[in-house]
Amino acid sequence: MALNPPLFPNGMPVPFVNELFILARDGVEFEVDKIPGAGSDGGKVKAKGTIYLSNIRMVFVANSPVGNFFAFDMPQLYVHGEKFNQPIFHCNNIAGFVEPVVPENENRALYSTHSFKILFKEGGCGTFVPLFFNLLKSVRQYNQRYAPTPEPRMDPLQASQTPVDEMMRHAYVDPNDPTKIFLQQPTAESNLRRRTYHSNSAEQSI
Repeated sequence: MALNPPLFPNGMPVPFVNELFILARDGVEFEVDKIPGAGSDGGKVKAKGTIYLSNIRMVFVANSPVGNFFAFDMPQLYVHGEKFNQPIFHCNNIAGFVEPVVPENENRALYSTHSFKILFKEGGCGTFVPLFFNLLKSVRQYNQRYAPTPEPRMDPLQASQTPVDEMMRHAYVDPNDPTKIFLQQPTAESNLRRRTYHSNSAEQSI
């Protein structure tokens, strides 16, 4: 994960090189723990906002900042233990864990695994949920095939090689789910691209 990744003024995450955004889903509530400076309750943050899903990562962007928290970036290759829950008395949600993106010169032991939850409080989730799980499955299969020995610090940007066009073309569209699928990239007018997780800077791609 990465706290507060760079965003465009409209709230859209600044893309990495070769990143393709697949969908945006607003009207969600997001919970995550172990956020630095978030108080005494295990650093837990809860906020309403939008989830962006790409071939590399999932990014939650809050409608309004909560303290120093305004966005949270979860690389597909670092997500695990994900589960879709349909409680009887509460809203549908996806819960799971995400590993931190640790800079090369820092000790992994200083960084904690985060637990997260995405709660679908407005509308259905019949478009988002299948795409989310199919994408995770494809990313894992593709990267096992081409990187049979996973490194402890696997580059999260490796996921950009996963083919997603077919998945998007055959996505089921739930009329009750406000998820917006991007048939064209939403930031096509900007040449700004990031090249690494370990820097918040972005540059013009050539």
